[in-house]
Amino acid sequence: MGIKNCEQMNNMIQRVQKILAHAGIASRRNCEELIASGRVKVNGKSIKLGDKADPEKDRVSVDGIDIRLEKKIYILLNKPKGVVCSTTDKEGKQTVLDIVKCPERIYPVGRLDLNSEGLIILTNDGDFANSIIHPRYGVNKRYKVWLDKEFQDRDLEKLKGGVIVDDRKVHIFDAVKDGNKAELSIHEGRKHIVRKLFHELGYSVTFLKRTMIGNLALDFGPGAFRKVSKEFLEQAIFGKASDAGSNTGSNDGKGKAQQLPDKNPPSGKTQNPGRFKKESGKARV
Repeated sequence: MGIKNCEQMNNMIQRVQKILAHAGIASRRNCEELIASGRVKVNGKSIKLGDKADPEKDRVSVDGIDIRLEKKIYILLNKPKGVVCSTTDKEGKQTVLDIVKCPERIYPVGRLDLNSEGLIILTNDGDFANSIIHPRYGVNKRYKVWLDKEFQDRDLEKLKGGVIVDDRKVHIFDAVKDGNKAELSIHEGRKHIVRKLFHELGYSVTFLKRTMIGNLALDFGPGAFRKVSKEFLEQAIFGKASDAGSNTGSNDGKGKAQQLPDKNPPSGKTQNPGRFKKESGKARV
């Protein structure tokens, strides 16, 4: 299969410099220089800057050596409180990659602050990550929140109507309350956005947990993770509701507002973290 033209493009077709950069050959700019100098071929044929290829089907080489194309990885993690949602931390705090020791290069999709817990996706698929975090796709994230005092009915109504944070209105969906606890869904991911929402209403968040991404519901303990397929994630998040702990299971309506948690917030202890084993070049849970 040769280089595709515009009429043949599908979701897998990418500019060759992007494929090379994702494979770790060099920076995007340096990969462009490799192509311009004639050192890159696709299926044995020289290419020019701007040409595209399918990283899963085409053979891409630099100086006659085939490159190892990056395998797409998708992992669900229940991030514990006290773990940084980043690939590294300058202060030496534990990161999500210290929990998920995956041979492939992966990164977390979106934010979940240090003192929060809950569902995070880790991947090396930039296009998929963008479909989850970009506001134009409208993927809701659901949160359970513990507050410093009882959440009043009047403030629940204000929450349902939307709250202005930093001069911009945040739209809230399926908000419910029970005593000093609340649950809500939003689709934007500004830093500390849920905590800021309640601060605007006169409350402090004492604990926060993300329980869902789209229709995908968290059902395993802090520190545990699962390796899943892209097809499962697309079906679970954008299609019918599914449990995060299963590649095929349905959560029988957990896409709707869930029952509020017990009065006391979780302890934040890590429960049964998963492990990757490398076998025949493949990572598995």
